[in-house]
Amino acid sequence: MSTIFNKTMHRTNFLTPLAIFLLSIGFSQEKDRFSAEVADIIQKHGNPSSIERSILFTGSSSVRMWDTLQEDFSQHKVINNGFGGSEFSDLLFFRKELIAQFSPEKVFIYEGDNDIAGGKSPRKTFRHAKKLYRKLKRELPDSKLYFITPKPSIARWNLKEQYEAYNKMLGKFAARRSIAFVDVWGPMLDADGSVRKDIFIYDNLHMNAKGYDIWEQVIRPFVED
Repeated sequence: MSTIFNKTMHRTNFLTPLAIFLLSIGFSQEKDRFSAEVADIIQKHGNPSSIERSILFTGSSSVRMWDTLQEDFSQHKVINNGFGGSEFSDLLFFRKELIAQFSPEKVFIYEGDNDIAGGKSPRKTFRHAKKLYRKLKRELPDSKLYFITPKPSIARWNLKEQYEAYNKMLGKFAARRSIAFVDVWGPMLDADGSVRKDIFIYDNLHMNAKGYDIWEQVIRPFVED
């Protein structure tokens, strides 16, 4: 709905007041679909300004469900602000609440998985990633940004080529901008290039402890750097 809203805003003279109102409601509802969850996350932390030198993880449910995140990086103050089945557009909308107000030392971002699964092209997903990067660099010039690639999964293996295309775009952009590119795609594959079958829970999408062990091993050097 937001795409339709953006394209039609400059044509409001051709729309009835009711049509404009309905479009605006749809746009607001789409943007606000995680408002309650985000409010709960913020309430959990208390006063964000009192949390110093934190390492913040955010993005979709693969981050949210990482229950051992603080334990895995116990030498650091870790904040888990993962939320729902979010996409880049959601994190863009809530970036100040979930990221900027914490002024973290490092920010690890996991988005793109749901974007592509939801029908967005690799190029559009990449454009959203660049937009988020640029806004965060302006708002948090002293924070280090780390983009985690979408993971492979059994449930979404039919989209393999689209994920690989997006990861390639993100990797090239990261190399040009000296952004940390955290590749979890390759380590989650078998030697023959197929996705591992033993690292997911029943839905074949979200990870079990073995899957998070892989993530911990891949991400640790970036956390400790």
